Amino acid sequence: MKKIMITLMVLATGFFAVAQNAAKKAEDMVKFKEIRHNFGKIKQGVPVTHDFEFSNIASAPLIIETASASCGCTTPTWPQQPVMAAKTDKIKAGFNAAAPGPFEKTVFVKIKGVDAPFELKIAGEVVPAADFDKAVKK
Repeated sequence: MKKIMITLMVLATGFFAVAQNAAKKAEDMVKFKEIRHNFGKIKQGVPVTHDFEFSNIASAPLIIETASASCGCTTPTWPQQPVMAAKTDKIKAGFNAAAPGPFEKTVFVKIKGVDAPFELKIAGEVVPAADFDKAVKK
C-alpha cells in the first residue's frame, strides 16, 4: 500500500510539473516595442492616440482575441486577423482627455492560448484648455 501511495505521489508531482511548463506566456509569443507610453501634458477635450507596435515572435500565427481598457475613457483597437510569424502589427490606444488631472490607464490584451492578459499602460496629465499654453511652456 505504501508503494502505491508513493508511486501516485510521484506521478502527480510529475504531471503538475509538466502542466506548469506547458502553460504559454504572452512574452513567449509577442514582443512589444514598448509597453508603456506617457503622453505628457495634453489639452483637455482633445483626444490622443498611441500605437503600441508588436512583433509575433512565435512560430505560429498570433491571434489577439480582445483588447479591453480599464475604463470607458480609453478605447483600444487591435488586429482582427491573425498576425503571421515574424510579422508586426499594432494595438492603438485612444484616450478622450475629458477630465483634467493626471491619469494612468491599462489596456488588457488577451492572446489566444494564453491565460493571463498582457498589460499595456498609457499615462499623462490632462490640462484644462485655458491653462494649456502656460503649462506646456514650463
